[in-house]
Amino acid sequence: MPDLDAPLWVLLIHGFTLFLAVASLVATLLPLLRETAWWIRIFDFPRLQIVTVTLITMGGGFMLGWHELPGYWGLSLLAALVVAVGYQSFRIVPYTPVASKQVGDSTLTDGSRHLSLAVMNVLQYNKQGGRALAVLQETDPDIIMAVETDQWWYEQLKPLEKTHPYTCHEPLDNTYGLLFFSRLPLDKCEIKYLLDDDVPSLHGRVQLADGQTWVRLYGLHPKPPAPAESKTSTKRDAELLLVGKEIDRKEEPTIVFGDMNDVAWSHTSELFRRISGLLDPRVGRGLLPTFHADHIALRWPLDHVFVSPDFKVDEMARLPYVGSDHFPIYIKLSYEPHDKEEQEDNCEQADHEDHEEANEKIHEGFEEEVEEEQEEAANPQPKKELTT
Repeated sequence: MPDLDAPLWVLLIHGFTLFLAVASLVATLLPLLRETAWWIRIFDFPRLQIVTVTLITMGGGFMLGWHELPGYWGLSLLAALVVAVGYQSFRIVPYTPVASKQVGDSTLTDGSRHLSLAVMNVLQYNKQGGRALAVLQETDPDIIMAVETDQWWYEQLKPLEKTHPYTCHEPLDNTYGLLFFSRLPLDKCEIKYLLDDDVPSLHGRVQLADGQTWVRLYGLHPKPPAPAESKTSTKRDAELLLVGKEIDRKEEPTIVFGDMNDVAWSHTSELFRRISGLLDPRVGRGLLPTFHADHIALRWPLDHVFVSPDFKVDEMARLPYVGSDHFPIYIKLSYEPHDKEEQEDNCEQADHEDHEEANEKIHEGFEEEVEEEQEEAANPQPKKELTT
């Protein structure tokens, strides 16, 4: 313990640094639990921020001389902080240019086998529709999905239909509406409600410009684990894994994209990649944090694109600010099936325990939805009118 005869301000600094040390360790340990409660799962997100606070705390501890205190408690605490930084860094480093790329760089010059995609969470109550439209028109991707889109947002983005005539829309006023625009022909494109009866997802196929290749698409936007949205991550996890299980049964070029309300390094995202056999283009390229657009110190990657091994990356970027709390994300892919076998070596393999866990999470997701429906039926709430 520090000398209790020291000035009060010194004791306060020791106490505050000790508080940060304990908080850093708790924030590192909680995500190791497989519990789905929102107040546990929320610590999956700010790993970079936790590393920053932990490093500052370590520096403070050394300056305060914790490593020289009797009883080794100070040295032990500093050692625990070093381990915490090492673990958090281990989870983050794959999403930096230091790591090897999970999806290779494009080697294809044939434009007819390229596909570009933009995902934009517009923030339903954001009224900078012209700004969002301008970014999409300037970027001009082949396919576009905009989420949190109501009827007002449909009117703002409707000019895209002149260049992207193939559409599949479900505008809603509950912050889970989606709009989908494609320059490329669509086939069997439909809106499904996988778990929540108010959370749509997009399912379909798009034909590349070569006129031969069809690519399966899944556009998702599940609810986040947050007090105002969902008290657990159960249904979010189940929706992602439902799609992963469906992909596992198919052998075709596939892209999954959207605001997943989950970070790439979470256990669920990693389980999804193993179950689906898809790859994450972020690995080896950079974090590309898309949320929170208004707070530079509180950012992490929430908007994702996952691809089958048939694809390579020509370009991947975060698009300019559009007034939302999310930055849009853009990717240009090339269809290169001749390198599929080589890229399959980068796929994370699911084992029996992974499939059992996925099935259990899906089952729990449906159970939770039934429980919520029964609770709503027993306690009906008057619908709130949307104000704009």
